[in-house]
Formats: sequence, structure tokens, C-alpha cells
Amino acid sequence: MIEALILTGFLGSGKTTLLGRLLRRPEFSRTAVIINEFGEIGLDHELIEASEDSLIELQTGCLCCKIRNDLATTIHDLLRRRDEGTVAPFTRLVIETSGLADPAPVLQTLMTDAAIAARVVLGGIVTTVDAVNGADTLDREEISAKQAAVADRLLLTKTDLASPPPALMLRLKELNATAPVLIARHGEIDAHDLCNGPLYDPLTRSVDVRSWLGSAPTHEHHHGHDGIDTFALVRSEPLRAVTLTLFLEAIAEHCGADLLRLKGIVNILESPERPAVIHGVQHVFHPPTWLPGWPSGDRQSRLIFIVRGIPRRWVEALLATLDAEVAEVSASMSS
Repeated sequence: MIEALILTGFLGSGKTTLLGRLLRRPEFSRTAVIINEFGEIGLDHELIEASEDSLIELQTGCLCCKIRNDLATTIHDLLRRRDEGTVAPFTRLVIETSGLADPAPVLQTLMTDAAIAARVVLGGIVTTVDAVNGADTLDREEISAKQAAVADRLLLTKTDLASPPPALMLRLKELNATAPVLIARHGEIDAHDLCNGPLYDPLTRSVDVRSWLGSAPTHEHHHGHDGIDTFALVRSEPLRAVTLTLFLEAIAEHCGADLLRLKGIVNILESPERPAVIHGVQHVFHPPTWLPGWPSGDRQSRLIFIVRGIPRRWVEALLATLDAEVAEVSASMSS
């Protein structure tokens, strides 16, 4: 499987500097990068070996590809070239979004295109945040707040110019309580911290659910003026598979664009030894991944919600109602 890393962040937040330095690292020597325009990334001239059409091959062994018609077409073309042997056999794919872009459509492309999903697994979403201007940007630009909210890891940049103010750290915690905050110094970051692997790689059977889910508050808390909130539902009793299906369908139908992201691990009654991992973005849900076993002794279901204006109590009530209805139907059918 090819691991995909989505790199997002508002204009001027340091994505260009970060990506340019990462591509010089040996850990990124077999990486393909998809960007909107070549001009948006400041690759030094000595890095560029050749440039043909929309593909740039770097002396480090990396590839840079410009989005042609749409993201899916570009990924399909890269995979075809890889299979034909006309490009290096890359093992990682980095997708850099525009500074004004919503990362949700990128996630949805990776989740809904069957041919891509069969070969590319999401390794995570990294959002760069400017330590100097980040707090003002988050308050002023709604898309910046959304980029921070959906991240798996938040990366503070320009810390050589200013220490991150406490107000910025608090704001990031409010927007995304599950994502660890990393520090880039002069654009440098430990690649292992940035890319700690996908949630589940079927080739290695590696599972890092705790890192992927993070630690979200289980109580309601005040959110900012943008209405973005993070909370977790933790459940000790197993869920029936039908209950989970109905719950996800109802969430997708009624919440839509306000469901910025949902991810979790679920104890399914019919499969107690193989938990289901779920991942959703707005209207789109990835088919559940069935892990070969529990990664720890904790078998509680944990659902992490990143939402805009959706009350936690409403979500809890919906799950409880569906669970009760399915249990009643199951009891009547078995009697």
C-alpha cells in the first residue's frame, strides 16, 4: 500500500518551506508530491533534474506532479506510470492543498474512488499554522479554522520568529482537541513525528489507533465563534452492526457539511474480537476497516467527532434511540 499524507494550511503558513526541506530527507526519497501549481512550491533549482509536462523529477528521487483535470485523474495517472515503470516506484504520496482550499474533497477522493482506495491508504492530515499570525488568521478566515480542525497533526511554523502565544495554543485546542501540536524550527521537523504511519497497513498488520484517535474530551465545552467543536463518545457495551450502519447513515444525511470529520474504533457485537475502524468526512464514509485484533486491552468503542454546531447530546440521543430500536426488533425476531 502507498501511504498518502495530506499537507494543508492557510496561505503563508509555511507549507512550501516544509515540503521543500522534507523532499531532501532520505525518508522521503521515494515520494510523489501532488500540488496545485509548480509555482506554489519553492523548490531550489538545483533540486530539479528535468521538467516535462506536469511532472518534475527531482535529483533526490522524488516526483512532483501538478494537478491536471482533477485530483483523481492525476493520482490514476501517477499510479499508471508507476506500474509501467516510467517513474520511480514511490511508496508515499504527499498531496499539498492550496492555502485557500478545503481539505475535505481531497479526503473524499481518497475514500470514494475504489481503484485509489485499493492502493492508497491515508497516513494522516498535517496542517501548518503560522506561530506569528496564526491566531489572527484562525479568527478571521473560516477555512483556516476548518483546516486546523480536521488535522491529525498540527505543525507550528515560524517559531524562530516568535514563540507561539498562549492564545493560539488554546485556540488550537478548542478547534482540535485530538491532534498533537508539533514544532517546526526553521522549517525542520522529524519526519517520523510527521509521518508515523497509517492507522492500519494490511501488509504489516500495524495498528496505532491511540495515535490516530488522540484524546478528545468526553464532555461538552464552549466553542469559538466559528462553532467548531470536538467531542468523543465512549461506549462500554458493544454495538450491533445494524445499529452502527443506521447511525452513520443518519449522521451523514442530517449533518452533512457540518460533520467535518468522524473517526473511531467500534466494538461490534457480532465480531467481538475484530473491532471496526470508521472514518467519515461530511457526507462520505469510508467502508469500515476490520482490524485483526484489539490493539490494547481497552475494548471500549470510541467515536471522535469534529463538528460545526452539532450538539453532542443530540448525537448521543440518536445513537441511544437507534440502539434501543434495533435491540427491540432483534428481540422480537428471536422470540
